Amino acid sequence: MTTPYFGEFLGTAILIIFGNGVVANSLLKFSKAEGSGWFNIITGWMVGVGMGVYVAIACGAPQGDINPAVTFAKLLNGVYTTPEAIMIMIAQTAGGFVGGCITYLFFRGHWEATEDQGIKLGVFCTGPAIRNYGQNLLCEVIATFMLVFVIFSMFSKPVGGMAPGFGPFMVAVLIWGLGSALGGTTGYAMNPARDLGPRLAHAFCPIPGKGSSDWAYSWVPIVGPFIGGGIAFALAKSIGII
Repeated sequence: MTTPYFGEFLGTAILIIFGNGVVANSLLKFSKAEGSGWFNIITGWMVGVGMGVYVAIACGAPQGDINPAVTFAKLLNGVYTTPEAIMIMIAQTAGGFVGGCITYLFFRGHWEATEDQGIKLGVFCTGPAIRNYGQNLLCEVIATFMLVFVIFSMFSKPVGGMAPGFGPFMVAVLIWGLGSALGGTTGYAMNPARDLGPRLAHAFCPIPGKGSSDWAYSWVPIVGPFIGGGIAFALAKSIGII
């Protein structure tokens, strides 16, 4: 049963259950963690990334990307063929959708108690603090560049001699640092599957009192991460890190 596609699917679903779950836990009415704030949210996402990568690898995905932007950068680096990369990205997005649906099921009762439609949407996907599509895109490009370039650096030949299993932990720490430093403008998606899959779940699930899924913004956390991942690959390749 373990295959790269199943691993990426399940690892991404685990990522979203942790990530969407910590946002729901922190924001939805009458949750015991309501009001716990940004530090709690970025910590939950950090754990979600680490656990998602571990699950992805255990279930057959040796790379454990759980992020189409990372997969795209590795495609450019020759790790995947184009059909392999496309199938992995589809599996990741499907995992994001399933993770979003599970989040909806887990927090039933709290959707009815929460009147704010923006909070309900924010559980599932990202949105800008100040809506300016050009600036929002730039933020996602820079944040994803930082993610992918540091990952390439982390696993490069000069510094990459980490003990088995330690790499996913360090990637999780990187997510935590990026959230604390660069997450406040757009919610630091950095991952098209992390945003699109749960956004589709928001549109699909019968969430009481939900509003729009904000498709007008949805292209930003898809296009921005791919651009950022591509730039990270180009720089890492040009200076010999990869």
